Amino acid sequence: MFINGFDILWDEVDDYVADIQSIRSIDQFMFNKPVTFFCGENGSGKSTLLEALAIKNGLNLEGGTRNYEFSTYDSYSSLHKHMRLWRSRKPDWMYFLRAESFYNVATKEMEYSGVFSERYHDQSHGQSFFSVLMKQTNKNGLYFLDEPEAALSCQNQLALLYLIEECVKQNCQFIIATHSPRLLGFPNAQILSFDEGKVEEVDYKSTSSYQTMKLFLDRYDYFVKDIQENNEGGIL
Repeated sequence: MFINGFDILWDEVDDYVADIQSIRSIDQFMFNKPVTFFCGENGSGKSTLLEALAIKNGLNLEGGTRNYEFSTYDSYSSLHKHMRLWRSRKPDWMYFLRAESFYNVATKEMEYSGVFSERYHDQSHGQSFFSVLMKQTNKNGLYFLDEPEAALSCQNQLALLYLIEECVKQNCQFIIATHSPRLLGFPNAQILSFDEGKVEEVDYKSTSSYQTMKLFLDRYDYFVKDIQENNEGGIL
């Protein structure tokens, strides 16, 4: 692995991130697997921490490599300034990919590659997102993915699992923020839950994503009936 862990100098943090309970519960942390997932409800802090780790490694806030120098917004915390990373070795390649700002990254991909670039905007969101993943994953690489399932179909989420496995065999490390019970099912991954105001390591079947999906599938008829009965008057 390239990043073994990190600590946070909380005495120096003076912005909103200090009020995110899950992140505030971390003084230091160790990664113990080449694939680590951050999971939890919206607003739990998983993307904020992932973003800070990516920026600390010199990557662009909106995504891309260390060579991507553009910005369409600056709404990020100062957390990266107060982190210390514990590294074991230097990766040959790094990439940060997030679904919410992918359009901007794809545009820059085409600009930087010139006439030889793949025409990402001529593809669907999911197709272009997966194309960039395929292009940018190389051996000895460090990758940060922020909610990739937002761009990927169920089938392509499974394809991503196979891609990650192949990359791990080539000495890659992934840190991924996700809600997807499919992605969380990657074998032997380290899974960190950001729920209940703390960060703790959990097993796959203990994640809220897995439990919610299982409950829905096991009791589908009940959910259909409940939705119909409680929405007779309409939403508005």
